[in-house]
Amino acid sequence: MSKEAILTAKDLSKTFSNESVQQHVLKNLNLSVYKGDFTVVMGNSGSGKSTLLYALSGMDRPSLGTVTYYVGEEKKQGIEISKYSNDKLALFRRNHAGFVFQQNYLNDSMSALDNIMVSGLLRTKDRKALAEKAKDLLKKVEIGEGDWRKFPTQLSGGQQQRVAVVRGVINDPEVLFADEPTGALNSQNTTNVLNIMTDLNDQGQSIVMVTHTVKAAERGNRIIYLADGVISDECDLGPYVGDYKDDKNPRQEEAIARHRKLKDFLQEQGW
Repeated sequence: MSKEAILTAKDLSKTFSNESVQQHVLKNLNLSVYKGDFTVVMGNSGSGKSTLLYALSGMDRPSLGTVTYYVGEEKKQGIEISKYSNDKLALFRRNHAGFVFQQNYLNDSMSALDNIMVSGLLRTKDRKALAEKAKDLLKKVEIGEGDWRKFPTQLSGGQQQRVAVVRGVINDPEVLFADEPTGALNSQNTTNVLNIMTDLNDQGQSIVMVTHTVKAAERGNRIIYLADGVISDECDLGPYVGDYKDDKNPRQEEAIARHRKLKDFLQEQGW
C-alpha cells in the first residue's frame, strides 16, 4: 500500500549571497514527506539540514523550486506555498505547521499556559475550549497543574521544551517541524522530549525533525541524509520499537537490529 504524501519539494534550491560570494546550500533537491511518518533529516554541519526544514515549513523561501502541500480542501490538487505572499504564508503556517526549535523561544513574561494559549488563539477565539485542550496536553507531557502558571525561567530546561512541544501541536498541525529539539537538553530530558514526540507520532502526527544524534534519529522511521545540499541516500528503519539498551524491552532484539542498521547506514554516508 503506497503512502500518502503530505508535502513535496521539487527542484528545491537555496542560495545565500554575501557581496560577491554565493553559497549554494540546497541544490535541485526533490523530496516527498508522507502522512504519519517520523522523518529525520541528518547530515554533517553545513549540509543544509536546517535550511531544508525552513524551506519545507514555509519559514523561509527557496531561491528556486516549489513546495506543495496536500492538505485541507485543496488536498487533491495541492497548495504550492512557494508563491504565497508573506501574509498568506504566515497564515498557512499558522493553520498547517507546528514548530519546535533547539531554543524554545518561550515568552519569559508569560506563564507556561499563556505561551500556549497565545499560539492557540491565533486559530480559535474559544478561550475556554482552548484552555482545556492546553491543560490536557500539558498533563500528557507531565507538566503538572502547579507549573502551569509559572514563568519559563521558573521551569527546568526539560519542562520548558515540553511546553514548547505543546505549543507546537496546540493547533493540530498537519506537520510538526523540529530543528534539533533536544540539542540543549541533558540526557534524561532528551529522552523525555523524544518520548513525547514518539507518542505524538504513534497518534498519527507527521513529524520532520533535524538532528545530529543517533539517539534522536532512532525515533524516526525514515532517515534522510543530506550532503552538500542534496539527498545522498535514505534509510527505512520501520517504526520505533523501544530502547536497544533496555534489557526489559520485550522487543530488544529488534531494537538492536534497528540500531545497527542505522549505524551502518550513517557509516556508509561518512557520518
